[in-house]
Amino acid sequence: MQTRHRGLRALHLPVKPIFFSCKTKVRGDILIVVLLGFLLPDRAMGVLSNGRGSIAALVFFLVKFSTATEIPLSVQQVPTITKQSKLQVAFPFDEYFQIECEAKGNPAPTFTWTKDDKPFDFSDPRIIVSNNSGTFKIPNEGHISHFQGKYRCFASNKLGVAMSEEIEFIVPSVPKFPKEKIDPLEVEEGDPVVLPCKPPTGLPPLHIYWMNIELEHIEQDERVYMSQEGDLYFANVEERDSRSDYCCFAAFPKLRTIVQKMPMKLTVNSSNSIKQRKARLLLPPAERGPESSVTILKGDTLLLECFAEGLPTPQVDWEKVGGDLPKGRETKENYGKTLKIEKVTYRDKGIYRCTATNFLGWASHDFHVIIEEPPRWTKKPQSGVYSTGGSGILLCEAEGDPAPTIKWRVNGSPIEKNPFAGDVLSPREISFTNLQPNHSAVYQCEASNAHGTILANANVDVVDVPPLIQTEDGKSYAAVVGASTFLHCRFFASPEAAVSWEKVEEMNPLEGRRFQVHKDGTLQLDGATEDDAGQYSCWVVNAKGRAVVTASLDIRNATKVRISPASPRVPTSHTLELHCESQCDAHLKQSLRLSWSKDGEAFEMNGTEDGRVTIDGASLTISAVTLEDQGIYTCSAQTELDNVTAVTQVTILDVPDPPEHLSLSERQNRSVRLTWEAGDDHNSDISEYIVEFEGNKEEPGRWEELRRVQGEETTVVLPLAPYVTYQFRVIAVNEVGRSQPSRPSDRHETPPAAPDKNPQSIRVQASQPKEMIIKWEPLKSMEQNGPGLEYRVTWKPQGASVEWEEETVTNHTLRVMTPTVYAPYEVQVQATNSLGAGPEPQSVVLYSGEDYPDTAPVIQGVDVINSTVVKVTWSTIPKDRVHGHLKGYQINWWKTKSLLDGRTHPREVNILRFSGQRNYGMVPSLDAFSEFRLTILAYNSKGAGPESEPYTFQTPEGVPEQPTFLKVVKVDKDAATLSWGLPKKLNGNLTGYVLQYQIINDTDEIGELNDINITTPSKPSWRLSNLSSTTKYKFYVRACTAKGCGKAITEESTTTGDGGKSIGKIPEGVNVTRKMHPVEAFEPGAEPIVRVLPKSWVDNNSIFEDVIETRGREYAGLYDDIATQGWFIGLMCAIALLTLTLLTVCFVKRNKGGKYSVKEKEDLHPDPEGQSGKDETFGDYSDSDEKPLKGSLRSLTRDIQATESADSLVEYGEGEQGLFGEDGSFIGAYAGSKEKASVESNTSSSAAFPLRA
Repeated sequence: MQTRHRGLRALHLPVKPIFFSCKTKVRGDILIVVLLGFLLPDRAMGVLSNGRGSIAALVFFLVKFSTATEIPLSVQQVPTITKQSKLQVAFPFDEYFQIECEAKGNPAPTFTWTKDDKPFDFSDPRIIVSNNSGTFKIPNEGHISHFQGKYRCFASNKLGVAMSEEIEFIVPSVPKFPKEKIDPLEVEEGDPVVLPCKPPTGLPPLHIYWMNIELEHIEQDERVYMSQEGDLYFANVEERDSRSDYCCFAAFPKLRTIVQKMPMKLTVNSSNSIKQRKARLLLPPAERGPESSVTILKGDTLLLECFAEGLPTPQVDWEKVGGDLPKGRETKENYGKTLKIEKVTYRDKGIYRCTATNFLGWASHDFHVIIEEPPRWTKKPQSGVYSTGGSGILLCEAEGDPAPTIKWRVNGSPIEKNPFAGDVLSPREISFTNLQPNHSAVYQCEASNAHGTILANANVDVVDVPPLIQTEDGKSYAAVVGASTFLHCRFFASPEAAVSWEKVEEMNPLEGRRFQVHKDGTLQLDGATEDDAGQYSCWVVNAKGRAVVTASLDIRNATKVRISPASPRVPTSHTLELHCESQCDAHLKQSLRLSWSKDGEAFEMNGTEDGRVTIDGASLTISAVTLEDQGIYTCSAQTELDNVTAVTQVTILDVPDPPEHLSLSERQNRSVRLTWEAGDDHNSDISEYIVEFEGNKEEPGRWEELRRVQGEETTVVLPLAPYVTYQFRVIAVNEVGRSQPSRPSDRHETPPAAPDKNPQSIRVQASQPKEMIIKWEPLKSMEQNGPGLEYRVTWKPQGASVEWEEETVTNHTLRVMTPTVYAPYEVQVQATNSLGAGPEPQSVVLYSGEDYPDTAPVIQGVDVINSTVVKVTWSTIPKDRVHGHLKGYQINWWKTKSLLDGRTHPREVNILRFSGQRNYGMVPSLDAFSEFRLTILAYNSKGAGPESEPYTFQTPEGVPEQPTFLKVVKVDKDAATLSWGLPKKLNGNLTGYVLQYQIINDTDEIGELNDINITTPSKPSWRLSNLSSTTKYKFYVRACTAKGCGKAITEESTTTGDGGKSIGKIPEGVNVTRKMHPVEAFEPGAEPIVRVLPKSWVDNNSIFEDVIETRGREYAGLYDDIATQGWFIGLMCAIALLTLTLLTVCFVKRNKGGKYSVKEKEDLHPDPEGQSGKDETFGDYSDSDEKPLKGSLRSLTRDIQATESADSLVEYGEGEQGLFGEDGSFIGAYAGSKEKASVESNTSSSAAFPLRA
């Protein structure tokens, strides 16, 4: 086994105890190996070799000499001051105050104090002294001013005396202004005035304020100034300066005291002849002459002030003679009267000149600024531990201006009085040789100049002790793979000791660059690996003995971390989300902590910044990001053993900054070159530039786009129009969006020219026959090219060889009357201005005004497609009878009577329109088994022509609609009674019903469908028998006519078991209102049957039965007095109040004065004649007729006259039967409108299609 250390080779051999010491020099280092007779025999004998020879020595695996600088208190040592009060303390008025002095040493030190270099007497009973301490308290009791002075603490034991720095204790008196009578001051307007303050002395800092008796500050400006001494200066007084309460206040913050000077009265008399005068300095005062000197300490703040009187008020300027004022550290305050330079350095010394000037003259003063410095250490004497016979040197050097003087003390006494103080080689150096234990002492070095004194204690401890290891034995350490770790072996030893570390399991030397032993014995292990885990031993040996300590090292997996997404690019106002993904050793998970920072500044883990930043576990979210959020983001994963980080660059994208420095060049009549400089693209390349212009005389200030330019270009030639004063701006565009517009360019005016184009969109508009109102789009302001814009309009009949008629107008419309109706004309419109006419215009063909068609089509026939749809054919009208552009044909149709009951219907006209030139049309959604009439007319853009003669036709029977309801009114064990309602529309003569039923128990299988034909249409009920008990059935009922059966209505029910009875449920088609009706009492156990009959049904009534079984008498009392119960009365009152509120709301809405439809008003206030006519027309309704409901569905279209124009919403195609169902529904969509006869208009229904058959 061998180890190498700085060229030495150590071979370990078994040896016996021997005693000798060896000192050798290897590669410039001193290596001392001490072999002691009491070392264990299993240590190794080494051979030290430097190539020239070898010597035998006992060495450890790693040798390093070290002595701890901190002496354990278990070892005898001189006293050391550990704590003392500040160098200057002021006694507060209302509490205790203590002067501190703490020290350590062995033996424990005792404490004494001096006051003003004389022993301090602690006999005053008010002084409170702390045990085992030099600290004492001074209470605020009685007269304490005699405690004021300069104190020094001495801590001593048998080995030496430590001395504190001098502590000045101040017992301030309460500052007061003297009581004095201040004479009023009376001056003339324009005179200079100085109001003295002369504040009392007190504990600094001192703040001075000038205020009135109401504590309002006296305003200071160029004319009024308060000096650093507190005096108030007026360069020239004005009448408004007169007041009787000028008060000077002096504030002493440390004393928490503010005192006030007696008020001063200043009277300014107005003057008719105010004399102006040149500037004259009041500060510095004249007695100082033209120059003065100022001494200031390095690092302090320099304040120089100048104030001048004069009229007009002088201005003050500052300069440094032969140099410049220090930038960044100098400021001019109080309207330039004060020059302030912070943290002065030696470079700031020199001459500073203030100059006060008005137009009549000037005055100046030079300040010679001298920079000095209190003492400061350059080499402070250091404490040291020495062994017997050792030697050393104490150095003490200080700088300052003036240069400080150095004085040495030993144990608090001048060095000259100490019998052994070493050799003083110079004022700044003391040398020791052959030190002995009784030479231990405390040396004090004191450096002083005019600005202060500094003191340093240096301990000289002469000690011989074996090694004392201060690190606990068996301490466990842990490190992660790849990291550096430190195994401690802190010790104290005198004389110096050798330190060695070894790994117990391997007994191999710790060699290589990864291992390093520090001066205090700590082993530094770099780049830890899993093989480094195990037990370690630290050996410390000196001439007085040896000591050992063990330690164990565990190796953990290193923590890993990464941020996703990597290098994100986020537009402004969007949300940034970063996730920190970490992985660590299982033993470290409990200590894992994640944190985020940006550009080195940490985010609060559980806080937010303006509500935008949220940290949730490993995620960082920033909403509404701005450019300030761009930067380097770091996620730190910290465990008890390591701290790893991951970084990512977050780039914030934003719209570009506006382009800058727009310039115009190459100016031409019809073009100009525009050049600009690109702004910051904010991390997103500029894709294009948008050039806008402003110059529209009609819309000044409105910017329009002129040209787009690729992003790499910053210049463009722009096409221009004549007679425009242009101004341009540029907008940059990137992937985020558009920038703000740039600043506008200079204006560029183009000369006028003739128009380049003629008006577009020439059209005609006519409201009268033979009329032609010609209109066109006028030229925009940018298209006029010059002043005096007019339009030359020419026209003639199309194809006619006649002269063009012409008229010139300034607006964009012209009315022309023509001799014929709806005749084609060629029209031209040309633009002209003061410089000429535009290009040759193009002709457009326009038509003169239309008239109504003057003939009606002839109905050729009506073909019935099915019971609800017919096809109508007609002959078209001649083209010359249209008198305009034919838009289509209109069919007006209405129902005259029902063929079922023969009752006639009021005329409710429905309208269908068919566009274009056609001779047929399909009429859908007719009522089956009814009689209708229809007419047809042609219409053009002017309107509708005359109607044809009415044509009468009838629709055949159809299948009825499904019954209105189906109810199982009673169910027994093997039977069920069904009842149903008549269909809403019978669509013919009802011939009967088809009843079907089948079993539908809760399985996938269903039973056979059974049919029953009911040939008695007047009996809408049936009893089914021979049914299975406790079985679920589904029932189907269809109504039938000669045409066939309609859609079925269904119901389900379950038969009962033995002895059971059941009733059906109320069908959905029945509107039920719950009401109460009193009946006489029944005997208990009776089973009365309640029959419910529909009101106003005359025959074919469906009967609803229910069996009510009365209970025994013992239950009768539960409900006897319900009407007298309090809760019931309250409930009824609440219902009544709610009903009254709803009625009131309805009444208010009805009387708001809003707009109502005519039909709605008629329903509210029916006309008696119209109502009687309605009753006479319709007669009585039978039960087989359905009555229209109150508030039935209104028409989606308004009533219109037959002559009005109303286009169909859908143009019908070929009239194939396949487009319609048997029930008359149209497979598609259509729209209709109706017309009512004038006599019936007040009473007829407004539904688009009648609800009754």
